[in-house]
Amino acid sequence: MHAAVLVLALLDLNGYVAMRGVNTTGPSSWLDQGWGRLESGGDRDDLFGTAQLGVDWTPNQHFDLHVSGVGRRDALGTDAGIVEAYADARASFGLDELQLRAGQFFLPTSRENKDELWTSPYTVSFSALNSWIGEEVRPLGIDVQYRHTTSRGHALTTAATAFQGNDSMGALLAWRGWAIGNRLSTYSEVLPLPPLSSLETSFPLQRKDGTKPFGTDLDGRTGYSARVRYSVPQRANVIYAYLDNRGDRELHRGEYAWATKFHLLGLEVGDPDRLVLSGEYMRGSTTMGRSARFVDADFFAAYLLLSGKSGRNRLTARYELFNTEEQDFSPAETNEENGRSWTLTWMFDVSAPLRLAAELTQVVGDRADTPDPDGRSVTVEARWKF
Repeated sequence: MHAAVLVLALLDLNGYVAMRGVNTTGPSSWLDQGWGRLESGGDRDDLFGTAQLGVDWTPNQHFDLHVSGVGRRDALGTDAGIVEAYADARASFGLDELQLRAGQFFLPTSRENKDELWTSPYTVSFSALNSWIGEEVRPLGIDVQYRHTTSRGHALTTAATAFQGNDSMGALLAWRGWAIGNRLSTYSEVLPLPPLSSLETSFPLQRKDGTKPFGTDLDGRTGYSARVRYSVPQRANVIYAYLDNRGDRELHRGEYAWATKFHLLGLEVGDPDRLVLSGEYMRGSTTMGRSARFVDADFFAAYLLLSGKSGRNRLTARYELFNTEEQDFSPAETNEENGRSWTLTWMFDVSAPLRLAAELTQVVGDRADTPDPDGRSVTVEARWKF
């Protein structure tokens, strides 16, 4: 009894509940198996709800457990699931710290998704780059991180990750293309794929209900990632990361193990609590299949974000470019895509827990062999944090 009380006393709960009203022009959303790149579409009004909860247990300064999940109502209906679950162990040696993390987790690369539960303090939607990471990139493995802090407070961090369970990373990017939203895929969730004829003709053994970004490992191969970051608190931050999931490109139980790798460079200048300029650049490739029936595409995405906070108001502007480049030239549909997007967001802190937001997002682009994906969304949101 006393042990249970002690455990509960050491638990830290945090999260939020949000309601969003969305008016969208353009084609139906990809979540409705349409060609739109936003989470809503089809020239209509939608009302979405999201609740995220994180639970942390920290019995001492050297160890903690974290589990977070999401429940939501969106274009796919109502569902709930686990987003992250991991354990940390750390040891300090003067100005140095060594941390070991095991479980499923986001790599700490985003210059945009910096709030708790991998949310953004700047915008309602994420950039196309981080929208894709939220959908398809979340290692299940072990991460070792070493950080050295100088006497002036500057920090140099290096890290390496070994992971599995993320083999289908790239399926959405190659077959659907880039999208913009704030949806975090949950463990074992299946996401829809677009109505491509090649999924019936060239790849008929791909599961019919879509793609599962995170789940049981498909090919038994271990992927890896490495990163290095230098930061000056409240002034500047630069990070470089590389990831290769080492997929074997073969079909396993109705899904392909995509071979996906990318470089990522992130930069942040300024004070996020006042005025900050940040951006990220990603370039990589993804491929699957063999012989005449395969997919091979290079991809690129970059964004620049400027955000200022004054009193209870925050204004943010984001501009981004993204593309995929056809490399297989097979009889299936081409993967060639070019697009750009801009977002304007106003946030207002009504009180410490309650935040209101209004956001306008415009997506313009073209993708060969598919209908025009251009769209615009106007979003209003009320979010209660706890």
